Amino acid sequence: MLGVDSGGSGVRFALGRADSGSGVRAGTAAPTVVSKEPVPTGPAGIDAGRLLEQLLPAVEELRARTGAEAVAAVAVGAAGMASLGDDLRARLPGALAGALGVRRLALAADGVTAYAGALGQRPGAVVAAGTGMIALGTDLTRWQRADGWGHLLGDCGGGAWIGRAGLEAALRDHDGRRGGSALLRERAEALFGPLPALPSVLYPRADRPAVLASFAPEVARCAPVDPVAAGILRAAARHIAESAAAVCPDGGADARAPLSPAGRSADASVSECEVALTGGLFGMGDPLLVPVREELAALRPGARTVSAAGDPLAGAVLIAAALARGELRLPHDPAMLRVTTEQDT
Repeated sequence: MLGVDSGGSGVRFALGRADSGSGVRAGTAAPTVVSKEPVPTGPAGIDAGRLLEQLLPAVEELRARTGAEAVAAVAVGAAGMASLGDDLRARLPGALAGALGVRRLALAADGVTAYAGALGQRPGAVVAAGTGMIALGTDLTRWQRADGWGHLLGDCGGGAWIGRAGLEAALRDHDGRRGGSALLRERAEALFGPLPALPSVLYPRADRPAVLASFAPEVARCAPVDPVAAGILRAAARHIAESAAAVCPDGGADARAPLSPAGRSADASVSECEVALTGGLFGMGDPLLVPVREELAALRPGARTVSAAGDPLAGAVLIAAALARGELRLPHDPAMLRVTTEQDT
């Protein structure tokens, strides 16, 4: 079974045994090939041909290292799959059937593989936060998504959001406006140079979200001694908690209960829900994690944050293994998790 994790910084491939069990932690130990070349996006979306140029040699290398004779199932998790995956969905089933004899293929949004890596195949919710931020939940009948709309329209509470807010506070101090932070101004000048030149440094960059997110760790470092920085992390935590609460399945709610204005049953806030926090942003530790847990507890008393069992590559391996054994319970969805099996081909 082959798991693929395709993101903005490259592609990772892992090969595991379909009979090795469904544990996510086991999947993370599978032999792995890493490419630092991201798959580009063209007029048809994520370029299937360019992904195959990396995937097929990676499979040959992994087969040589493991002695595997055949690939029973493949799961591909890709950033942008939901909206930019048309080329992958059109071309990969036939290409992998022809090149590898694969008849079981799952094409998933990276949020789905992050979910599978974090929680496996049980109901709950996952917040994946790095440069951006997306929350995904399921009751195993359908997927519920919140945010993940990119740094211009959303990703509220993610690394780019925190970094932008920190730089705004630095500029406010530079201007003499309320809400500024002298400490954040000092850190911004150390990283980016004189602040009046910051727009010319930032705006032309194609990687603006990553540049903004590079300042988020500085906000976290300042938070213990700077109330403005601490307020930024508290606001980010509130956004993250709101997204998590929005996607928690209402498994314990009474379907006959009256609906709230948001469309949830009135007792949904007290139904139990595991919320896994995954992604590099949570490496900030307590300056962010403590307010996230506090905000989530206020919004959703039944929610319980848990550590992610594995990463998105482990989730792709788990999905491929479950598909190979006919045990995939995560809900199929044309955009989020599209599955092709032998009878389909």
